[in-house]
Amino acid sequence: MKAMLTGFVAIAVIAVGANLILDNAGFAARDVQSGAAVRLD
Repeated sequence: MKAMLTGFVAIAVIAVGANLILDNAGFAARDVQSGAAVRLD
């Protein structure tokens, strides 16, 4: 049971970390799919 909970925590940490890294690196969908003429709020 302890190993399974540790795995769930590790998955959550990896998912949040990957989201933050990719968002700051400019790989977010809003950055990739929009051009200079698009206004995003």
